[in-house]
Amino acid sequence: MKESEYPAWPVRARGSGASEPISRGARVPAWIDQSGVTFLELMITITIIMVLASVAMPLSKVSGKRAREIELRQELRTVRAAIDAFKLDWDRDGDVSLGPLCVKNKLTCKDASNVSGYPKTLQTLLEVKLTGAEATVKGATLKRYLRKIPVDPLTGKADWLLRCYTDPPDASSWCGDDVYDLASASPEVALDGTKYRAW
Repeated sequence: MKESEYPAWPVRARGSGASEPISRGARVPAWIDQSGVTFLELMITITIIMVLASVAMPLSKVSGKRAREIELRQELRTVRAAIDAFKLDWDRDGDVSLGPLCVKNKLTCKDASNVSGYPKTLQTLLEVKLTGAEATVKGATLKRYLRKIPVDPLTGKADWLLRCYTDPPDASSWCGDDVYDLASASPEVALDGTKYRAW
């Protein structure tokens, strides 16, 4: 066999910069055999990455759901506080005016609040027109309890389930007379096992 037909052999460095080929019977250094990643190492690495990804995905879904739940609680608290503030200002018992704004604005009182003193609709919380003499003198003709009707973070719409003062806690439909309370329209179950509608 001719010398040109032999594969090229690695060259071993010598002391003064010169080099000579490694002979055929010589032992090959370990660094020459470790020139790449084996298939087994590649498979182990991919498996570890897949396990980590499968753990991270459910955690991100749970944290997203928890964030929506926190936002829902805040929106419910905001609207309920506005309903309570409205009740204090426009409270009445039938035709008897009890709240301070109801006493001063008798015409508006009957339009804005029901006989229970709660607002007739959620939109009433956005603005109530004052008609009393004090409002005319001060120049303040509107009373606002909310800037806007909040969006339910679970449904993405302002499609709240409303409840009247006379409705039972588990009422499936709104009577339409007043707004005593509201709940999410989402049929889903929360992380703590309760239904969002019961919040």
